[in-house]
Amino acid sequence: MMTNAERTTVLITGANKGLGYEAARRLGEMGWKVFLGSRDEERGRVAVEKLAADGVDAVLVPLDVTSDESVAGALQVVSSHTERLDVLINNAGAPGHAVHPREATADELHAVYDANVYGPVRVTHAFLPLLQAASNPRVVMVSSGGGAFSVVQDPEQPVSKMHELAYSSSKAALNMLTVRYAQALPTIKFNAITPGETAKHTFAATDMNNHKGQLTVTEGTDVIIRMATLGPDGPTGTFEDRLGPVDW
Repeated sequence: MMTNAERTTVLITGANKGLGYEAARRLGEMGWKVFLGSRDEERGRVAVEKLAADGVDAVLVPLDVTSDESVAGALQVVSSHTERLDVLINNAGAPGHAVHPREATADELHAVYDANVYGPVRVTHAFLPLLQAASNPRVVMVSSGGGAFSVVQDPEQPVSKMHELAYSSSKAALNMLTVRYAQALPTIKFNAITPGETAKHTFAATDMNNHKGQLTVTEGTDVIIRMATLGPDGPTGTFEDRLGPVDW
């Protein structure tokens, strides 16, 4: 039986359902200690209880990534359980309202950026000291093929026909953040992922896309698990999906 000091620790934002919850379940089954971030405390509590019933060591972390105060509170919760954080999975995000560019306003973009861009920055900044205390820290940014120019400019890709500004541009920004963090902090592995199979024009079915995806939530988390479990010689500053690297 591993002690708390030996158990790998992970914080997953937006983990009360969907990809975040599935990642929590899979990593927890591997014996990891899971800090389950959830904006909705009641849903988060239910998720933790469900995981605990399956033998997962999970701790509820009330966490709204759009709030500095909430992120600070989350840091206090995690710090009360561990002196290090091995893995951070920035999964929480917002889809926006798919507003056509001719009707899009700065307010529409701001709300999405607050969750998809500023949120990961808030959380990463707050948890850097705990990450730096780990021997092989990893950060996984849950992005989207919709944030890749190679995908959006491909007329065969479904996202190329989705005329909106907020979501795709916020994920493109998140991809750039990933690269810049990786360059500036070489002792931490920063990698972006998209939960799909870009070459096959498929993505995971989640609440965010009204379950229109062709892949299961488990298949969608394959790349998250791969990047979360990287060894010391693993890559950093990359963008991958279930099948491998994706062109930016």
